[in-house]
Amino acid sequence: MNKTIPILDFDPTRKAIIEPSSTGKLADMMPERAVLCFFYDVIAELVASGMLVKIGELKSEIGPNPIYRMEYEGKSMAILQPGVGAPLAAGFMEELIGLGAKKIIAVGGCGVLHADTEAGYAFVIDSAIRDEGTSYHYLPASEDAVASPEATQVIIDTLERHQVPYKTVKSWTTDAIYRETIARRDLRIAQGCHIVEMEASAFFAVAAFRQVCFGQLVYGGDLVVPEGWDYRGWNDRKDDRMNLFHLAVESCSRL
Repeated sequence: MNKTIPILDFDPTRKAIIEPSSTGKLADMMPERAVLCFFYDVIAELVASGMLVKIGELKSEIGPNPIYRMEYEGKSMAILQPGVGAPLAAGFMEELIGLGAKKIIAVGGCGVLHADTEAGYAFVIDSAIRDEGTSYHYLPASEDAVASPEATQVIIDTLERHQVPYKTVKSWTTDAIYRETIARRDLRIAQGCHIVEMEASAFFAVAAFRQVCFGQLVYGGDLVVPEGWDYRGWNDRKDDRMNLFHLAVESCSRL
């Protein structure tokens, strides 16, 4: 008896049993631009300063997830913390797209695979190894998924405009932070990966399936090397996180 591997059973049918809502008061207020910001501290600070105004919320068993609106150079954009991990983040991205978002930039942190990479260094992710499960429900099986070229170029242009050092890289997207073994790390490096995170390949797949423009900007955080994991205080880098958020907002405004 031939047995298929369930995750490889791609179904190209466009309509699913459950579809993201595209109607209601929130859909009427949703800008076409959105920034998925992983930095909860940045969002909290901007809410406190009055720069972000709540326009609605998405929901899960974690609780309500606010959607904010931000104005930048005469353009409105939605700001949302997308959660952590491919399934939740992709689901929230789906709901934003359903409400009307068409131009999306994600900004967050990542692990780095090379010891000579300084904490806080900026990376533009243009492709990602699909070592997660969500993307296989949006695209046929393949080694990697890619960002929207237009969004990637806009992020690059923004970084260069502000003279921010960066690299354009392939990422290793994984569902299992506690299964990043030495052998798997070495394999991903051989495949061209420089960093590791948990959402990029799923984001890229959702964007391709829904035909929206999407790019991702991250900064180097914890160190993932055979000698051991080094936290490096990666999520305590307040200035780096705020600066990267504003670079993402500027990039999104230019899409």
